[in-house]
Amino acid sequence: MRPEDILVPTPSGVCCKPGGFHIDPTRPVAKALITHGHSDHARAGHGAVLATQETLDIMRLRYGDGFAGTTQAVRYGETLDLDGVRVSFHPAGHVLGSAQILVDKDGLRLVASGDYKDVPDPTCAPFETVQCDVFITEATFGLPVFRHHDAAGEIGKLLHSVALFPERAHLVGAYSLGKAQRVMAMLRAAGYDKPIYLHGAMETITRYYQSRGIDLGEVELVRGAKKSELAGTITICPPSAMGDLWSRRFPDPVAAFASGWMRVRARARQRGITLPLVISDHADWDGLTATIVATGASEVWVTHGQEDALVHWSRSKGLKARPLDIVGYGDEEEADVVADADEGLTVPSPLAGEGQGGGSS
Repeated sequence: MRPEDILVPTPSGVCCKPGGFHIDPTRPVAKALITHGHSDHARAGHGAVLATQETLDIMRLRYGDGFAGTTQAVRYGETLDLDGVRVSFHPAGHVLGSAQILVDKDGLRLVASGDYKDVPDPTCAPFETVQCDVFITEATFGLPVFRHHDAAGEIGKLLHSVALFPERAHLVGAYSLGKAQRVMAMLRAAGYDKPIYLHGAMETITRYYQSRGIDLGEVELVRGAKKSELAGTITICPPSAMGDLWSRRFPDPVAAFASGWMRVRARARQRGITLPLVISDHADWDGLTATIVATGASEVWVTHGQEDALVHWSRSKGLKARPLDIVGYGDEEEADVVADADEGLTVPSPLAGEGQGGGSS
């Protein structure tokens, strides 16, 4: 049996014809296995969705109770039999509930990584290496130039700036699912014990993280705070919010952005970022290549990102490799902006003393 007899790339995503399912499909399908809750991977409208409990919860928060015909929660390490194909979910270290999916048919093992990182993150289960014959890897930062800094050191840069400019507010752009909560948790680990302010569109996911036992300390919505009260504070917000009218409520704000893309100075300049923080929830070049080796795979399929460079590297190491060229992944920032706006309009606020969380907060 060939790997292509088990999984095959289609316009709707990777499809397992023997098992009757797709992995992270980009279009509505009968049965979808979802790796994590980012909007470029987790879409509404499928007949059935199988995912970790956290991913199902996040999809429900974002899309409403009717986001799929049926749902099934899968525990890490639990094995399912789908029409003779054995499937299991394993931690990907990307965001809360993220998973790699192992597909095993007659002993031939293929792993779809979804998005992943191989560095510590206090807000999610750590990445687990899964031995396989074929590894389907993301390549968001699949170029040798992308070697991420120590994330704790980047948090140190932020805190140093806050201490240096006590009269100014610091706005930290971060994706609403995963990155925002990781930055908050790392601030706490670094000893920052003051309230962290939050844009209203991020409230729902942040509160969900707290409900799952993730300690983020005291979190407050910006709404209601006087401009003078925001001096010397840190506010986490969607990247798009730093350039709109909302940001004018802050005293002389310092614009920071937590992203692996901040490794590229031109990106920071284009966004008007004065404090780039290289903090990524994706594996960098060294992480990608080390993971490929660790899986023991003899064949590598590369999807969404810098596919060609990683395919070339894999072939140079004697591995069989190919790009999948599937359109629709890698736009989590833009997709999450839409999701944030939806959350802000529809979800009531549970934060103490606040009303409804909205995109204007």
